[in-house]
Amino acid sequence: MMDGTDVEEKLDDADFIAPLNGDINELLDVGQEGNIQGQMEEFLGPHSEYNEEEEERKYYRRKRLGVIKNVVAASVGAMIVYSVYMGLLQMQLILHYDMTYREVKYSNLGLEDIDRKILMGINVTPIIGLLYTPVLIRFLGTKWMMFLASGIYALFVSTNYWERYYTLVPSAVAIGVVIVPFWASLGNYITRMAQQYYEYVNYKEEHVQEQKKLPKGVCHRYIIVFQSVFHIIFQLSFVFAEFPMRLVLNNTNLNDNKHILSNVKVCGAAVSGLIPGFNNTVLSRLPRSMLLIQVESILMGFAFLAMVIFLVLCGAAYRPTEEIDLRSIGWGNIFQLPFKHLRDYRLRLLCPFFIYSGFETMFAISGFSLSYGVCILGLDKLWLLIVVYGLSSSIFSSLSLCLLRLPRWLCLVSGAFVHFVLLVALQVFSLQRESDKSYSEYLGPLLVISILWGLGTALNKTGISTLLGILYAEEKERLDFVYTIYHWFQAIAIFVVYLWSSLPMRAKLSILMAILLLSCYCYWVMERRLARDVRPRLPRIPRPRHKVKGYRYLEDDNSDESDSEKSEEEVEIEEEHVEEEMDREERGQNGGAQGVDLPRARRRGAQGHWHNLEDNYDGDGEEGEGGA
Repeated sequence: MMDGTDVEEKLDDADFIAPLNGDINELLDVGQEGNIQGQMEEFLGPHSEYNEEEEERKYYRRKRLGVIKNVVAASVGAMIVYSVYMGLLQMQLILHYDMTYREVKYSNLGLEDIDRKILMGINVTPIIGLLYTPVLIRFLGTKWMMFLASGIYALFVSTNYWERYYTLVPSAVAIGVVIVPFWASLGNYITRMAQQYYEYVNYKEEHVQEQKKLPKGVCHRYIIVFQSVFHIIFQLSFVFAEFPMRLVLNNTNLNDNKHILSNVKVCGAAVSGLIPGFNNTVLSRLPRSMLLIQVESILMGFAFLAMVIFLVLCGAAYRPTEEIDLRSIGWGNIFQLPFKHLRDYRLRLLCPFFIYSGFETMFAISGFSLSYGVCILGLDKLWLLIVVYGLSSSIFSSLSLCLLRLPRWLCLVSGAFVHFVLLVALQVFSLQRESDKSYSEYLGPLLVISILWGLGTALNKTGISTLLGILYAEEKERLDFVYTIYHWFQAIAIFVVYLWSSLPMRAKLSILMAILLLSCYCYWVMERRLARDVRPRLPRIPRPRHKVKGYRYLEDDNSDESDSEKSEEEVEIEEEHVEEEMDREERGQNGGAQGVDLPRARRRGAQGHWHNLEDNYDGDGEEGEGGA
């Protein structure tokens, strides 16, 4: 039996040994934790092979390729839309013009009257386009406006499956409604892509990183290149638009020229109207109904393809926050700003060129092609004249790339000179036609005129679009207003061409020459003012008013804003309010009533300060000719 003292000694020994074992375990745990921590740091830390600058460079290279993809996709989509639209409209008008087709297919339906209503809906409706185009573009967004417009064109194609007044005429009116928004969106989109490409090339620049206004002239070269690419692709629509006619109205379905032109006595400058005496039976046999359905189905498929291109392949023109800012200036301001932009002398002086741009395109595909081409050579050569014109316009659109090295006025002036020479030649060219004689020897000269007219069209279209992009390259919030004005005046010109169809040809040529000379004079005045550094009178864009208060758009109650984010003026005003409050507290220590009113006074002062800032920012003042 053990004594008590021995037990105590053994217990003391046990107490002494236990801490030694605990210390060893703790050391082991610390070593394991250090090892795990080192492994985690090695796993989560930056890899030695990772190069942040190289990855950033690859990222912005992908962004640049995306911008190029957007430009090509928008160009191809627009080309497909207008190839389908113009090809179907041309085939429809020729079939409906033939009296036999109308009587056999639709008897008393009145297709000829429906065609007049269709042309009226397409040409008259765009007159009011200036009223709603900016509102539509800012409400839907640039990309979605292009998508919606392509859907309206697809709707027009679908109505040709069931040709009735209540299907064809409303769809034609819908096309007239979206013509100006569609083209304004396209012009805005291509210019915005040029601005984005510059930002992705110069992503290290301070003004790009802080999303400030671009310096003057930095993205002009990209605007020139992108506008040239767009028109090179789009002008091919005149070529592909002739495929339906060649497929349906080939030589086996058309009467010979002696029958079609038997009552035509005069061609060229001596004509009044389009082709007086043109026979109303142009088809030797009617095309099969199944063939027409197949052609319309193919066109419908391409129309849907254009919609998919706009939807899937085209990226957004603006950042989401920029889209919100563009809408948040107020719909009333958006409605008024296109009219206010007409105060800008640059746009006013370019308006004659806008009008001539609409005149010359319509004259090429209607006046020259019909009154000169079809009247002399026959209906079977119409497709050839249009194809040559489209190829010429497409190829010569690349000449606008010369603006990278040459002055910008060269493109517009060269196109105007080519057209003026051709107008003078057409003014003196007329032909007394005999029904039993062939005029194939005129095919070469007419093709040359068509090529040269395409050259002038290419220089005119690319010149105007590029010039507008250059003039407003740094004003991305104004681009939709500017291109709306441009294409609205084009629509006015197309409406005038629709009205003057019965005028003598020499009167039409004289109007074209007068507008062309006026355009050149006004353009010279504009360039002279710019050389003298006369500031344009630009309407002030109101400050965005955001109703929803979120992380990005906190206004009065911005609790996330620090003093460093406030302007110097705001800081000074707050310091003044603090000093006033301290003075009031010193003077009103006995009463206390003034101290109670201090928060209310502070709120009134802050609200008054914000109202003053808004009045200064949102005032209906202009910058430029009239003052700063």
